[in-house]
Amino acid sequence: MIKVCGYAAQQDKTPLSQFEFERREHREFDVVIDIQYCGICHSDIHQVNTEWEDANAFFPMIPGHEITGIVSDIGEKVTRYKKGDRVAVGCMVDSCRKCDACVNDLEQYCTGGGPVLTYNDEEKIDAGKKMITQGGYSNKIVVDENYVLAVPEGLPLDKAAPLLCAGITLYSPLMHWKAGPGKKVAIIGLGGLGHMGVKIAHALKAEVTVLSHSFKKQEDAKRLGADKFYSTSDPDTFNSLEGYFDLIINTVSVNLDMSKYLNMLKLDGAMVIVGIPENQMQFAAPILVGARRSIAGSSIGGIKETQEMLDFCQKNNIVCDIEKISIDKVNDAYKRVLNSDVKYRFVIDIANSLKCNN
Repeated sequence: MIKVCGYAAQQDKTPLSQFEFERREHREFDVVIDIQYCGICHSDIHQVNTEWEDANAFFPMIPGHEITGIVSDIGEKVTRYKKGDRVAVGCMVDSCRKCDACVNDLEQYCTGGGPVLTYNDEEKIDAGKKMITQGGYSNKIVVDENYVLAVPEGLPLDKAAPLLCAGITLYSPLMHWKAGPGKKVAIIGLGGLGHMGVKIAHALKAEVTVLSHSFKKQEDAKRLGADKFYSTSDPDTFNSLEGYFDLIINTVSVNLDMSKYLNMLKLDGAMVIVGIPENQMQFAAPILVGARRSIAGSSIGGIKETQEMLDFCQKNNIVCDIEKISIDKVNDAYKRVLNSDVKYRFVIDIANSLKCNN
């Protein structure tokens, strides 16, 4: 076993603190990564606080699925990476590899037991043996090469880290619903997810509108590439934009008056949910029926699409707007995330702030 240290929640709703644990020894197809940076995702907070119904909750829990680092060792049959390579790990570290979803590069929708999540999940390490996965708030991680991404040289490792969740979570639906020239796209919420949606949709040459509860972020939205900005606290917004958008991506994790937003879609328009609120959503069915509108959900991307996203971001000079912190500030960062007090993603400087005894 490999001795590792990180920051863990010992039980639900408790602050994170330093914690020593073990990862498996690398196998023949494994890559050992010295973690340099890890982004803080709102879902880290949801999982530490056990806020999602029917979700796993294994404690102690080390969050983190926006990981960038340097390869420090490889298994004897690894062909994709070598020591010293700049690499990344996102939200999953394995899948069944056999179901239709996996065979078609959609591992995030694996039906053969589901994808193995980077943390707060179980992975097989030997015949009949399992181990709880632990995330990127740690100094090392061991991952099968098929679930490791290459970070293009043009992307700095700190600003690239949130692309592994925030970036791909927006890239995937924008590509699937064919955002591009002539398409009108709305992004609900200008946070860690939303600001990446603006940048990517702008690079795809779609018309991009930000829908936010106030005008506080209007200047930022325009700087990031938004063509238009509307405050949803103004009732006239919903009237003036009725039937306007081809695609709305909802990035917020709070419950909204869905019928108002769905009414902004044109004929055959789609709203895609990527932010997950605690409570069930409600909407009026006639709003869908009357204009053949649809409401859908989207997760992250598969490994192939995630690599395409990283290459796209390098080509279009897209990185995440970040605030870099030391790992001892993680609990304060969680509070600030809940208060929307970050522009737009916290990234933990693991290499320079996590001091291990092992």
